Amino acid sequence: MESTALFTANNVWMMLCTALVFFMHLGFSFLEIGLTRQKNTVNILFKNFFVITMGIVVYCIGGFNLMYPGFEEGAAGFFKFAGFGIAPPEGGMTAAYADGGYTWWTDFLFQAMFAATAATIVSGAVAERIKLNAFMLFSVIYVGLVYPIVGSWKWGGGFLDQWGFYDFAGSTLVHSVGGWAALIAVYLLGPRIGKYSSSGKPNAIPGHNLPLSAAGVLILWLGWFGFNGGSVLSADPELTSLTLVTTCLAAASGGIAAAIFSNIRYKNFDLTMFMNGVLGGLVGITAGADQMGPTDALIIGAVAGVIIVLAVALIDKIKLDDPVGAIAVHLVCGIWGTLAVGLFGALAGVDQFISQLIGVGIVGLFCVTTAFIILFVIKKTMGLRVDKEEELKGLDLAEHGMDAYPDFRLNQH
Repeated sequence: MESTALFTANNVWMMLCTALVFFMHLGFSFLEIGLTRQKNTVNILFKNFFVITMGIVVYCIGGFNLMYPGFEEGAAGFFKFAGFGIAPPEGGMTAAYADGGYTWWTDFLFQAMFAATAATIVSGAVAERIKLNAFMLFSVIYVGLVYPIVGSWKWGGGFLDQWGFYDFAGSTLVHSVGGWAALIAVYLLGPRIGKYSSSGKPNAIPGHNLPLSAAGVLILWLGWFGFNGGSVLSADPELTSLTLVTTCLAAASGGIAAAIFSNIRYKNFDLTMFMNGVLGGLVGITAGADQMGPTDALIIGAVAGVIIVLAVALIDKIKLDDPVGAIAVHLVCGIWGTLAVGLFGALAGVDQFISQLIGVGIVGLFCVTTAFIILFVIKKTMGLRVDKEEELKGLDLAEHGMDAYPDFRLNQH
C-alpha cells in the first residue's frame, strides 16, 4: 500500500511539473512580445503557438525515441533510433518503471515540454525580421532531429553520460542548444532596419510593453520550479526541496547582480537587465541545481547576472541584433552554468570541470554546424528574411493580415 501511495505521489508531482513547464511557453510569449514592437505581436504569438504544438507532435512521431533510444551496453552512444511513434513498454504504467518515479506516459509528456523550448529560444532572437515559413521549417528540423540527438548523448545514456558529463536539467542540453542556433540565425539574418547607425553605433529599439515582459519573466520563474523540480524525476522530499531552493536563490541573486552591475556601468536602473539577470540566474543553476548548496547557488546566480550585462554589451558591439537578449541568457549563461558544476557543489573538481568543458565544446560544435547547414540552405532556397517593406510595415500585417491592437496603432515604426 505504501509503495502504491508513493508511486502515485511521485507521478502526480511529475504531472504538476509537466504543467508548469508547459506554462513557461506563455512566459516566453509575454517576454518576447513586450521586448519587441507592437507591429510584430501577432507574428511572435503565432511562432510560440507553432513551437509548442509542433514540438509535441514531432516529439511523438520520432523525437522521444531518438532521445531515449536504449543504447546497448558497450555501444558508442552517439546515435540510435528506436522507431516511429510511441507506445509504453511492458510495466510502463507501474512502479517497476523509472524506479517508481512516474509512468511512461508522464515521462513522454514531461520530456515533450522540454523539446519545444529550444526553438522558443530562437524565436525571440530572430524576432521582427525572419520569414515565418523559414522559422517554421527550421524549428521542425531542429526540434525533430538536433535537440533529441544531443539529448540522447547525456539523458539517453549516450557517450557524454559515459564520460561523466553532468547536466541536471538542461543548461547545455536545452538552453545552449537553443542559444547556439539563435547565434547562427541572428548572424545569417542580420540586424533589424535601424538597429545600427551608418557609423555602426547601436540604436535602442524599445519594446512596446514592459509590464507584459515583466509578467513573462515571473511566469518563467514559476515555471522553472517545474523545469528543475521535475528533473529530480520523482517527488523525493529532500532532493526536490533542495532543487527548488537553489533555483530560487540563483534567480534572485542573478537579478540583483545584474541590476547593480548595470547601474554601475550605465548609471541607471535598467528593468530589462534586472529581468534578464533573473533569467540568467535560472539558466545558470539549471545544470547543477540538485548538487549545490545555498551559497553555491547565490554565487552562480550572481556571476550569471554580471555575465548578462557584459554579454549583452558584447553582442551589441559585434553587431548581432538580439531583441530579447536570448543569446546572452540562454547560451552564455548556459555555458557558465554547465562549467559551474565542475567548480561548485557535490561534483566540484578538476576532472569534472574538464568533462563539463568537453561536453560544452562538443555540443556547441554540433549545434553550430547543424544550425548553420539548415539555416544556410533555407536562406539560399526559400529565403530567411522578409523584405524591407514588410519589415517596416510589421510582420503582423505583412505575414498574417491582422493587428494585435486594432484600435491602438501607435509607435508602429
